[in-house]
Order: sequence, then C-alpha cells, then structure tokens
Amino acid sequence: MTSHPPRNLGLDLVRATEAAALAAARWMGVGKPDEADQAAAEAMYGALNTLDMQGRIVVGEEGKLGVHSPLDSGRMVGTGNGPEVDVVVDPVDGRRRLAQGHSDAISVVGVAPRDSMWSPSPAVYMEKIVVDRAAADAMVPECIDAPAAWTLALVARVKKKPVRDLVVFVLERPRHEHLVEEIRSAGARVLLRSDGDIAGAMMAAHPLIDVDLLMGAGGIAEGVIAACVVKALGGMMLGRLAPQTEEEWAAVRAAGLDTKAVLSCGELVRGNEIFFAATGITDGLMLEGVRLHGSEAETESIVLRAETGTRRKIHTVHRLTD
Repeated sequence: MTSHPPRNLGLDLVRATEAAALAAARWMGVGKPDEADQAAAEAMYGALNTLDMQGRIVVGEEGKLGVHSPLDSGRMVGTGNGPEVDVVVDPVDGRRRLAQGHSDAISVVGVAPRDSMWSPSPAVYMEKIVVDRAAADAMVPECIDAPAAWTLALVARVKKKPVRDLVVFVLERPRHEHLVEEIRSAGARVLLRSDGDIAGAMMAAHPLIDVDLLMGAGGIAEGVIAACVVKALGGMMLGRLAPQTEEEWAAVRAAGLDTKAVLSCGELVRGNEIFFAATGITDGLMLEGVRLHGSEAETESIVLRAETGTRRKIHTVHRLTD
C-alpha cells in the first residue's frame, strides 16, 4: 500500500458491514431482495466514507439490481486520507435467502492494496474450487477440468477422511445438475444453496466449519471477494472464466480475455495486505444474525487479516436511533 495502515483496517471495515447488516435485517423474510440490497448498499456506502482510506471499488453492485448503486465499480469511498486501496463489496450476500428468511445471509467487504485485485470486465461468471488450508497444497490447476470424483478423492486423501464424509457446497442452478450428480455418484454429500457463494467459500475455507469444498460456477465479483477470504484463512481457491451466455462469450472474446487460464487466489488478489470483514444478517453456520431488541440491536462479525492470519469474532450491541 502507499502507506501502511497504522492498525488493522479490518476493525474499521466491520463498521461498514455492521451498518449494512442492520439495514438489511429489517427486510428479513419480507420477500423483497432488491429493496433489502439497496438499503444495505446505501448504509454500507455511508459507513465506508467515514474510514480513513482512498478506496476504489473494483467489483461493485452494478448489474445486480438492474439500477445503479452507490457501490458501483469505479466509485471512490473513504475520507480521501490514508492508504490507496482496492475495495470489493457485497452488502447482502444471499439476497434470496434473506428475502425468504433463510440462513447464512451476510454482509461483506474486502480491501487490498491499489491495483492488486483481478477485474476481468466485461466477464461475469467464473468456475471456482475452494478448499481449506488442510487441502490447499493438494490443489493443482488440473482440478478445474478433472472429474469431480478425482478432485474429491484427492481432498479426501489429504484430509484423511473417506469421500462419503466430504461435504461440498454447490449453488443450486440448472448448470450444476451434472456436477451434483457427479458429486453424489462419487459418494460425497452436497450442500445446495439458492445463493450466497461468498458464504459458501468462507465455509469451505474455514478450518472449523464442516464444509470441505466449494465447486461450480458463480459470479466473478463474489469470486474476487472469496479470494480475499480464502487467502486470509490460508486455504486455496482456483478460478477460471466461465461465460454463461453467447453475449458474455462475445464480450469476453472482444476484450481479449483468456478463458483457459486457471488462476489461484494469490493471482486473483495479489499480496498479503488483505483485510476482510463480514457481519451476519441471518443466523448461519459461521455467524449469528442480527438481533433486534427495540432500542438496541446485536450483531456478530468476523474480521480477517491475511498478513498475520488473525481471525477475530466481534459481538456488538448497537443503540438504535429510530
């Protein structure tokens, strides 16, 4: 970074994820994901602008809502003082889960030195594999193209557990029907979720959560944020562009992007000066959701710092003003 942060920047970032989570929590179970996301985006933007940094949003919200957001790519956030950083955000990871009142909706922010984050615009989707630090050294680029059974056997061997005990996070999408069949045919178990693959990557990379892998194609924005998480937790992530429509293929070709290159999390986000914060919106495997108590609210957050490998859980009681 242009100037090294005098303290753990993640402890400041958590104010932004808490603000977004508090705003989104009011929309839990209401069935309005767009409204929830917009409220959380506005709250996060306001909180980010109180932080001493020169932040540039690398992968933002445009396209997700169908309208522009305060957190669109290219927007500057922070006070304009402090280090120059790249910022990746998702005020509500798991929008549909939040709208339906389901588990593991979270708010997240990742920060790294300026120009260190991969941003392959106009590409939208990428293939991903995520594992924790116990299996990190076993991951090789060939895993992206290998049959699922081969990769599962590799992970099972290094983690010293039978394949039938592995749990694989997969987004529930038509494009993943064959992948799910492969995983189940190999004998492993599948954790299917409607959305929320940042949370899925956190589960797969966290050493204390009983999820062994994330597999399948998801958004690039979520992939870059996931790379921040995985690096901070010492795991491994492999990613490769995976256009899902003819229009996206045409845009990727026109931009000259390499659709064959397999990138590690270290190439998706370079360096170790990476900070990440997440706050639970609804209860989940990793974090408790927001608790509203009239004039007060409680939140639970996690703060990660890649440089030191530090993991912090933060429980906060907020006084509500309305």
